[in-house]
Amino acid sequence: MTDIKDTKNIKSRAPKGKKGEKDTGKKTNPNKEQKEKQKPEKDQAQSQDQEQEQKQAQEKKRQSAFDDFGNQVEKIALKTAESIRKVVDKALASRNTVLTIRVNDECNKKMSMLVDAGLFKSRSESAAFLIHEGIKNQDVLFSKISAKLDKIEKIREELQKVVSEEFSPKNFSKKS
Repeated sequence: MTDIKDTKNIKSRAPKGKKGEKDTGKKTNPNKEQKEKQKPEKDQAQSQDQEQEQKQAQEKKRQSAFDDFGNQVEKIALKTAESIRKVVDKALASRNTVLTIRVNDECNKKMSMLVDAGLFKSRSESAAFLIHEGIKNQDVLFSKISAKLDKIEKIREELQKVVSEEFSPKNFSKKS
């Protein structure tokens, strides 16, 4: 009887794998377990590297798009500046009258801005251009003014004629 008890004790003393489980008799290899644990870590690291590479590729595409856009804007700005320069040169080519003018501080700053931007060589050129453009943009107003001035000129001529007739030598001698 003692033999049976001893075998029961042996079974109960046998090492267990997990809590409450009996040992299956298989020996576990700690290196294999580490390798299995490292595999998902390596996969994670690789997927993180791939994600990082994708992000970098997207960022390069985005940066490239911004660079392309910047280059296009620069080309447009250069074309616009050249176009403005041609208009300015044309407007300034026929300048032959010298004027001395006074402007307020705001106008002076605006004309200086045009010089600083490289559109004009001097404030005088910028003032001449602005005056030219202002007159051109007020064409309707100047047409009305011109029509009224023509009427005023006709009235002056009529007045001069009346006065010259009234004070002519023959009319002057009759009144005396």
